[in-house]
Amino acid sequence: MHPGDLRPAPGSTHRGRYLGRGRSSGHGKTSGRGIKGQFSRTGSDRRPGFLGGDLPLILKLPKRGFVSPFKIRYQLVSVGALATAFESGVQVSPEAMVEHGLISTIRPGVKILGGGEISKPLKVSAHAFSGAAREKIVKSGGTCALIGGRGVAGDAGDRPKE
Repeated sequence: MHPGDLRPAPGSTHRGRYLGRGRSSGHGKTSGRGIKGQFSRTGSDRRPGFLGGDLPLILKLPKRGFVSPFKIRYQLVSVGALATAFESGVQVSPEAMVEHGLISTIRPGVKILGGGEISKPLKVSAHAFSGAAREKIVKSGGTCALIGGRGVAGDAGDRPKE
């Protein structure tokens, strides 16, 4: 069998309409476009959502809320997940979290949340920390380091001045 031998299944293809070839063709004179009107002319087309001059549906629907284009949607990791994934005294960075499968990517940033328990001293560096996470990490003897030029925090358990 060669590519030249391939044929469509019988009945799966249809002949195209021959337009404007006389009355006996069934598509003569106006070629199936009717008489006069917008769509009998060439170049006539309607954009998606066009309602014949009526107010478009998108303008009729109520607008609610606001989505800030500047909001950072962090990759979230809980303190409990860090405790199970890493040994005590280890430097925990976003790259190490990716290697251990806690997050899929470093972008746009990593935030540590306070869910779960931790008893190991870990040196955690991330883009953001919740207050509960910071408290638990410091209480277990670890440190919290902020990435991105925001300073270092963790020993005193307080947030740096920005």
